[in-house]
Amino acid sequence: MKMLVTELWRLGIVQAPVQTIAAAGSLAPFSVRWIEADRSLCFLADPFGIWRDNKLYLFAEAYDYRSRRGAIVAYVLDASLNIIEYRTVLSEPWHLSYPYVFEADGEIWMLPEGYKSGTLSLYRAVNFPWQWEKVPEFSFPCAAIDATPVFAQGSWWMFYTPPRARTNTLMLAQAKRLTGQWKNISSHPIREDISSARMGGTPFYQDGKLIIPVQDCSKTYGGAIRLLSLSPDTLHQPEFTPGAYLQASHKDAPFSDGLHTLSAAGDFTLIDTKRILYGSPHRICVDLGRAWKKRQSRHA
Repeated sequence: MKMLVTELWRLGIVQAPVQTIAAAGSLAPFSVRWIEADRSLCFLADPFGIWRDNKLYLFAEAYDYRSRRGAIVAYVLDASLNIIEYRTVLSEPWHLSYPYVFEADGEIWMLPEGYKSGTLSLYRAVNFPWQWEKVPEFSFPCAAIDATPVFAQGSWWMFYTPPRARTNTLMLAQAKRLTGQWKNISSHPIREDISSARMGGTPFYQDGKLIIPVQDCSKTYGGAIRLLSLSPDTLHQPEFTPGAYLQASHKDAPFSDGLHTLSAAGDFTLIDTKRILYGSPHRICVDLGRAWKKRQSRHA
């Protein structure tokens, strides 16, 4: 039963660039500043960030098991990684996660996952970082999971997983402009592998290669990050070379049961790590309470 397994995630700010971590092939040597949810049965995951005016603006999914829904929160940290302020910046009637935040064309954009809405939506910052508006002209072929854009070779490319696949399929779409029209480069997946297909962070360049982080979900959802490399000029027919395999460090137990985000933020890298709880009495009570309320509402 799902209520017997509770997965809790926390955010980490690694004090090293993503290229340095990739070269080391491990997170163990690096210092990490951790940020955890401040309420029980809640977690923080999927961190992405931008540095501006000597401040780190960190965006993440904030999930509450009581509502079974995620919203997007923003943290503002100073140069010493002290939290100055944080609050919810995006909430919808459906679950939101994976708030991929990036700069392009003189604007700041967010591409969160909200596949239960039936579509993929792009948001533009109108009062960064607190206020966002949906971009109506954005068009994408489907409701994508963990959609990850990158500009290369004069085009926009979107790595994503279709909702029907969840963890084992990677698709790639292309567009001349960020808003589209987006088209898949092929009707077939560019990769099918539960151990290295679902996106897990920001693409980056190293030694002339484009590196993409993907999740290993073979043993548990978000168990680890595998880095895949490819030549940017082969994006129309990508061929991947497996690289470093990154796991949560045992020294960070009990949050050492998974790692499913690796995103670059200037000279720092953002991660999340997972703790699995089995048979949490609090979680069981919450789920039973939800079930009772649903039953009562049906009979009302």
